[in-house]
Amino acid sequence: MIRRRAGRGRAPLSLLLPACLTVALLLLPLAYLVVRASGGGGRGWRVLTRSNTLELIWSTGLLVAGVTLVSVTIGVSVAWLTTRTDLPGRRFWAVAAALPLVIPSYVAAFCLLGAFGPRGLLQQLLGVERLPEIYGYWGALAALTLSTYPYVLLLVSAALRGLDPALEEAGRGLGRTPLEVFRRVTLPALRPSIGAGALLVALYTLSDFGVVSLMRYDALTRAIYLQYKSLFDRTPAAVLALVLVVLTALVLWLESRWRRRVSRSGPGTARQARPQRLGRWRWPALAYCSAVVGAFLAVPATVLVYWLARGLDRAEMPWREAANSMTASSLAALAAVVAALPIALLATRYRTRLTALLERLSFAGNALPGIVIALSLVFFAANYASRLYQTLALLVFAYVVRFLPQALAGIESALASVNPRVEEAARALGRGPAAAALTVTVPLIRSGIFAGAALVFLSAMKELPATLLLRPIGFETLATEIWKLTSVGSYSRAAVPALVLIVVSAPFVYFLSSRHEPTGVEHG
Repeated sequence: MIRRRAGRGRAPLSLLLPACLTVALLLLPLAYLVVRASGGGGRGWRVLTRSNTLELIWSTGLLVAGVTLVSVTIGVSVAWLTTRTDLPGRRFWAVAAALPLVIPSYVAAFCLLGAFGPRGLLQQLLGVERLPEIYGYWGALAALTLSTYPYVLLLVSAALRGLDPALEEAGRGLGRTPLEVFRRVTLPALRPSIGAGALLVALYTLSDFGVVSLMRYDALTRAIYLQYKSLFDRTPAAVLALVLVVLTALVLWLESRWRRRVSRSGPGTARQARPQRLGRWRWPALAYCSAVVGAFLAVPATVLVYWLARGLDRAEMPWREAANSMTASSLAALAAVVAALPIALLATRYRTRLTALLERLSFAGNALPGIVIALSLVFFAANYASRLYQTLALLVFAYVVRFLPQALAGIESALASVNPRVEEAARALGRGPAAAALTVTVPLIRSGIFAGAALVFLSAMKELPATLLLRPIGFETLATEIWKLTSVGSYSRAAVPALVLIVVSAPFVYFLSSRHEPTGVEHG
């Protein structure tokens, strides 16, 4: 294996200045929390001494660890089966396994409750009086895994498609078993993508509010929401939100340790690998993929279709809401990719303490609940930029603050597989750092850029708290329509925008999950 050197000279100003400006804007919610927490004197900090605060931190960490472990296990295994083996119908399974990404986490929780909760479909089907309790840790873990494992699946699949299969073929030629080749050759090369996917899962779980509320699981985000809702003084909520930031820093540190030794494929050009024959494991692998798709896609879809059938006569197509969702999400995806590109280039090509700090600071907003980000932007807009208040620009900015790490993860995982010598050759021919990045590096990492943009687009389509507080007057989205209808118990009518959200997003997921060109090109 060849290890990439961390640093490649002094960071150019053409990349450093836009990266610093981006990170400064991303830190606005954190600045709001610091101002709010420090402005309350010592009374806000007393929340840290309460007996249940440590329990909240423990329960939050336990949920993050569980969801991340399960999501990585499912994502890596399904990615390998659908990109590296002769699994029957592997293209179908690749798309179907990625489709749960379009289901909002709160909709996933509603669907699981509708299927397995009290008076749910399973209880009606079995005709029993009571089923095992779905509320609590296991219900939250199932709903969040449903919504997050596709992050790992998509990033690892993109990395596998861009990975030069020569070393794997050499390992098999030396008599190694497929499991040994995967463990000793493939898995080390996938470290950047697995780490990026696990990071997105962990940050999503840290910041989720809808699932833990519906599943009645005590987590920090739920406590923050209750503090904001029940008290006029928001200082304790700001302190708890700062605890989330500390947990985010811990997650980032663990992820950096995981990715410290980055492996890349050897010399040669990345090409499509010859499918690995599963042999007698073919049908167990097919059963496994069927179980994943059945549990995480078929169950929610069945519940939504059931609700739709019950209220089909009252169904109204949310055309305007769908158009609004696509407009805001597309702008957010474009803005996030543009903002993340200089940060990713600095972090991977000019690794210093400063560039590493910029990279880590850009993740700060992702762990904050959407309601905290929205309230902080309302505070700054109302006091310092009133013209931006309740505009589409402010909503898109909130999406970028919330989801920029997803664009960053896609770009960095692609950069990890591109040999820096290609850019050095362009620099030797007289091109500047920015020109070399735009003309040489960007075309090579287009798959990673598309992956990052897709993740931002799909996440923005589902975002609820920030949309509720920051959207322009009359600007309804599919997410706000779903929440408005479910909050009054109109599940049958809510099934329509929920299914429209899935249908609108599904082609984008198909495009992302069925790409077969390499993530990058590796040269000797």
